[in-house]
Amino acid sequence: MEGELHQGAFPKTRTYFADEDTYIRKAAYLSIGRIYFEWEELRPAVVGILGTLMNDDDFKVRQTVINAAGEIGKRDFDAVVDFFDKGLFDTHHSPRNAVIGSIKKMGEVNPRPVLEWSKKYLHHPDKEIRREICHGIELRGRKFPQDVLPLLKELQHDQTARVRNTLVHVLGQIAYKKGCLAIVAEDLKSWENKSLVADALEEIIDVHDRYRDFAAMTQQEAREYILEHYSE
Repeated sequence: MEGELHQGAFPKTRTYFADEDTYIRKAAYLSIGRIYFEWEELRPAVVGILGTLMNDDDFKVRQTVINAAGEIGKRDFDAVVDFFDKGLFDTHHSPRNAVIGSIKKMGEVNPRPVLEWSKKYLHHPDKEIRREICHGIELRGRKFPQDVLPLLKELQHDQTARVRNTLVHVLGQIAYKKGCLAIVAEDLKSWENKSLVADALEEIIDVHDRYRDFAAMTQQEAREYILEHYSE
């Protein structure tokens, strides 16, 4: 792949990106990310090749492009932001799902530009875009719920069931690790949609049972904490 980047032609890279084997495609996009950061002089070529392959007819190629951009975006989001803007609206679900996965992995380690980018889609007319963004910022919220709660709060009045259900799910996912329940519960006090808040609190209590091997509190402790500290 490095050789092709130097030459400006990339038939082998395209073959790897289109492979039926998920592990080969993963190895390909991880290699692209590594090359991007190890060879500074090749960065324009890397972005150029990804840009060309983003227009490929094979959804697997486009999916792998998004995943490669996700590797780069962990440290250099601005260089690849256009791939996520385009991938969100791909006609196939696989590249769109790759955008969600990339938002998760980038947001975990490079949150500021990723969350700033996510904000502009929170009120997009397409309900699936709103749902995907909500889902995508979840991973950052598991360790730092305070970073994503302002974005989640903007979705509290969304009338679409899939968006609402995803929002409730994400609130549960960001509340079960050490110190997180207090942050989430306190923030929910300021939310206006009390019906959604009630559903979220039930989900949080339930998550502490489903994730009992990983949760900082038992389900009973979570329930008691909410009863003691939460007030509408």
